[in-house]
Amino acid sequence: MADEFLTINGFRCDLQKMKDRAYLLSITEGDEAFVNFLTDWFDSSDYVMGYTSGSTGQPKPIRLSKNAMRESARRTNAFFQMKSGTSILLCLSANYIAGKMMVVRALVGGIDLYLEKPSSTPLLDGKFDLVSMVPMQVFSLRNLKDGASRLANVKNLLVGGGPLPKEEAQWLLSLPLQTYVSYGMTETVSHVALASLNDTDGEGTLIYKALPSVSFELDDRGCLVIHADYLSVDPLVTNDVVELSSSTSFLWKGRWDNVINTGGVKVHPELMERKIAQYIDREFYFTSQQDAKFGQKVVLVIEGEAFPTEHLMRNLQTSLSTYELPKEIRFLPEFPRTESGKIKRDKY
Repeated sequence: MADEFLTINGFRCDLQKMKDRAYLLSITEGDEAFVNFLTDWFDSSDYVMGYTSGSTGQPKPIRLSKNAMRESARRTNAFFQMKSGTSILLCLSANYIAGKMMVVRALVGGIDLYLEKPSSTPLLDGKFDLVSMVPMQVFSLRNLKDGASRLANVKNLLVGGGPLPKEEAQWLLSLPLQTYVSYGMTETVSHVALASLNDTDGEGTLIYKALPSVSFELDDRGCLVIHADYLSVDPLVTNDVVELSSSTSFLWKGRWDNVINTGGVKVHPELMERKIAQYIDREFYFTSQQDAKFGQKVVLVIEGEAFPTEHLMRNLQTSLSTYELPKEIRFLPEFPRTESGKIKRDKY
């Protein structure tokens, strides 16, 4: 089998060494999450346990098919032309699906795997063909003096776990590497589609393209339905509202759970947030509150200390439609977040 050998931090490990906890801990600086995942991977079960993201509720345990994880890894390796002798960096926790899948990609592809203790500011000490990060790490690197130089030896950057803010996207586009934003979830064992930062529609919205043997359609809500024969559930119905460009590509609009019906018009908070990102230099989101006149009224929630909003409202009027404009602006000292760093959107 292709996953009976793995080079970890320069040490070539056979199956016996990959089952030796003490040895693994010694060459990985005691990375318990990584060692626990390999222990689960090589047990007799056909699955490993994971958890849903918790974006719209409490994280729920989920069985992840090892075969589906292998098939997903092979497709990603093929997309990035990863093969024996290339290298990838794991700077995410192997407790989560994004981290687990970086390990599986190395296992099935004979790819050299390097580990770095997860942090908001990865060191990126080395030359890597593929690195996976979350938007928070990109944000932190952009605000470091040597952030660009840390990324200088990265060939491909894979960003997932949440929307990539416009400022970070523009910064990455100025650097000599290829950046892709992923679409996927725990249920799809990582991504089923990727969007290059260079591939957008006329308004700057990313175009996501399916991995090999994956296709899409819409349900009657306008939400994405995923067809992938290697997944445990086929078709997989999502709550993501999209615009299909073809059966293998789409533009992401937002979550069905977040759609606001105000005065009989449905507006998408995530689209609105992208329109006004240039006007707010801190975290924010749109949500709704029940309203006697509009059914639901649009509320803009901003993290941090309150400030006068007259100038902001004038800017919003230049970018948002009448129905999208917030009827109220609120401030919260700190947003609640999931364990993986995603903002929990409260509805009032």
